[in-house]
Amino acid sequence: MNNETLQSLRQNYKMFTLDISDVNPHPIVQFQKWLTQALSSSLPEPNAFNLATVGVDQTPNIRTVLLKGIDTGFVFYTNYQSLKGQDMAHIPHVSAHFLWLELERQVRIKGMVEKLTDHENDAYFYSRPIESRVGAIASDQSQPLAHKEKLVEKFQSLMGLEESALKRPPHWGGYRIIPTYVEFWQGRTGRLHDRVAYQYVNNDWNIFCLQP
Repeated sequence: MNNETLQSLRQNYKMFTLDISDVNPHPIVQFQKWLTQALSSSLPEPNAFNLATVGVDQTPNIRTVLLKGIDTGFVFYTNYQSLKGQDMAHIPHVSAHFLWLELERQVRIKGMVEKLTDHENDAYFYSRPIESRVGAIASDQSQPLAHKEKLVEKFQSLMGLEESALKRPPHWGGYRIIPTYVEFWQGRTGRLHDRVAYQYVNNDWNIFCLQP
């Protein structure tokens, strides 16, 4: 593939419109509306999003995680000792990005993260399939892996234990992204995309449009 091939790729977006007069006054409610539409459209992994953090060395890191709850913020789970966990312990500011290509939509989120309580972590951990629990226990996430076979052996050994013995590791749990900025992007014809943004200022949400 050459650059001319890449430069010739075009997609004319025309499925929906987004107007500031139509959005909910609160961005989380508006997000829930869009997520519900993504779920009803049977999109693959509609709760997947890219999470961007900043490392101790000030370089950005990004990866895909899964949204597992919405309340006052956006909830996801991971290993606190992972690279993302180390980043957030150092700098608790993150960005999140949802992309629903089939609906020609994106959502950008910026905010602060806070850890969930042990009660919240336990409630979710013990609701997971046993294979997922064992995987979380067996893996030292983000650490170098010398021999995959040893990890598989550890996984299989843990699978042989009684389910009651599979306790949530204290270094595994959830985060809540408390948003301070949320932007909804709807693709439009001629690249005149609709963009509606929410900025949290003085304990209230300011809503405004952005040029495409």
